[in-house]
Amino acid sequence: MSSQPLTSNHDGMGRVGVIDIGSNTVRLVVYDTPTRLPFPIFNEKAQCELGLMLNETGCLNPGGVDLAMKSLTRFISLSNAMGVERLQMVATAAVRDAEDGSEFASAVQERFGRTVQVLSGEEEARSAALGVLSGVPGADGILGDLGGGSLDLVELDRGSFGRYATLPLGHLRLAGMANQRGKGITEEIKKHMSRISWLDTVRGRSFHAVGGSWRAIARIFLDQAGYPLHVIDNYTVSLDDTTRLVRLIGGLSRGSLEKIPGVARRRLPTLPYAAKAMGALLDAVRPKEVVFSAFGMREGQMLKSLAPELRDQDPLIAACETLAERTGRFAFGDRELLDWISPLFPDETPVERRMRLAACLISDQGWTEHPDSRAEIAFQRALRLPFAGLAHADRVFLAISTFVRYNGDPDSSLVAPVRDLLDEGRRAKANVLGLALRLANTVSGGAPGLLPRTALETDGGTLRLRLPDEREVFIGEAVERRFRTLARSMGLDDEIV
Repeated sequence: MSSQPLTSNHDGMGRVGVIDIGSNTVRLVVYDTPTRLPFPIFNEKAQCELGLMLNETGCLNPGGVDLAMKSLTRFISLSNAMGVERLQMVATAAVRDAEDGSEFASAVQERFGRTVQVLSGEEEARSAALGVLSGVPGADGILGDLGGGSLDLVELDRGSFGRYATLPLGHLRLAGMANQRGKGITEEIKKHMSRISWLDTVRGRSFHAVGGSWRAIARIFLDQAGYPLHVIDNYTVSLDDTTRLVRLIGGLSRGSLEKIPGVARRRLPTLPYAAKAMGALLDAVRPKEVVFSAFGMREGQMLKSLAPELRDQDPLIAACETLAERTGRFAFGDRELLDWISPLFPDETPVERRMRLAACLISDQGWTEHPDSRAEIAFQRALRLPFAGLAHADRVFLAISTFVRYNGDPDSSLVAPVRDLLDEGRRAKANVLGLALRLANTVSGGAPGLLPRTALETDGGTLRLRLPDEREVFIGEAVERRFRTLARSMGLDDEIV
C-alpha cells in the first residue's frame, strides 16, 4: 500500500484560496504561500444546506442555491481583494449526486467565470486523507470524514493511504432519512458499512475523525470532561468514552441538546445523526482511540496545487519559520540557536530535536508585548498555535518552554491546568530549554552571528560557558545570573571560561 502520487500545475508562489461548496456549508479558506508550506490567513463559512432536501427530491435545496450564490459572490470578491493568485472551487456530495448538480456548476461558471471542480467520491476521500496526513504524518488506522451529504472512509497505513469508500450517510441525508422513515437509522448506517469488505483490517487501530459535526462532538467532550486545552486538532479520546458520549447524544431531543454548552444552534437538528454515524463506525472497527482532526479535504486540495518541494516540508517547522519571520526581531542564522543549545540535550531523539527546533523558532514571538505580560501571552499563543503536526503534549512542551524563556515560573497557577498533559521528564526538559533560550537571547542580545563565537559545554558535573578573548560584549550581570540558573536547573556547577 502506498500513497497516491500528486501532480502540480503551479510553479509560482502566491496566495492560494479554496472555496469548498459542501452539502451543508460553503467555505473560503485563504493560505499565504511565500516560500514554504501555506499558512492559513482567512477562514469563513456560510451555512447554505445545499443538500438539505436531496433524499426527498433528488435535487439541490432551492433556498440553499440562492444562499450559495450570494456566498460565492462575497468569497470570490474577497479573494480578489486579498490578492489570491490561485483560487480553487470544489464541490462535494450534494452537487455530485443531485440531479441538477451539473446545472448548478454551469450556473456558477457562467456567473463568475470560474470552473467548479465536482469531486468524485474517490477524489474527495483521498483529499481528506492528504489533509489529515499533513497534520499526523504517521497516521494509522481509518479516516472518517462526515459531511452533510456523504461519509468518506479511507484506510491509513502509517502515513500512506489505500482503500476507500464513500457512503450516502452525511448528517443532512441521515436527518432526511429519519423524516421519511422514522426509526431504523442506525440499522441503515450499519447496513451500508457491512458492505465494506476491508473494515476488518483496520480494527483495533486509530480512528481519525474529520468533519464539522464530529468536531462539534469533540467540543462537547472538551466541555463535559473539563479538559484543560480547548484545541480540537489531535484531541484523543478512548473508545469507551467516545462510545458512551455518542450514544448519549444520539438519543437526546432538540431541547436537551440546547442545554449543552458550546453547541452551535445550526448543528442541533443533525447532531444526533452525526453521533449515530460515529457510533455505528465505532461498533464496526472497534478502534483503540478516536483522534479528532482539524484538517481534511480542503487542506488536501490545497496541497495538491503545490509544487513537490513545498508539499514535502515539515508542516510544523515550516509554520514556525513563517511565524519567526513575521514576529521575530532578528534573523538568526540557519539553526544557530538550535546548535548553540544542543550540548544540553546529547541523547535526544529526532522527534525531540524537532520540537526543540520549533521552540527555538518561536522563542522571540513575545518581544512586542509589555514586559509584564510577555510570558503569559507567549504561553497562551504557543498552546493554541494553528499549526499541523502538534499533539497536545507537544503544545504544552512548547508553551512551557516559551513561558520560561520569558521568565515565567513553570510551577505557576497559569501552567497548572495543562501541566499533567506532559510527563515529568518532558516538563523538566521544557524548563531547561526555556532557560537556555533565555540565556541565549541574553548573551547575544538577539543579534545574529554572536552566539557561534561562544559555546556551552557539559563536563562531568559542570556546565561551562566558553567566551572569546574579547568577552566584553558577552559578559554582564544578567548573563552570569541566567547562566547560573540554567546550571542549577540541571543539577550542575557553573563555570565561565
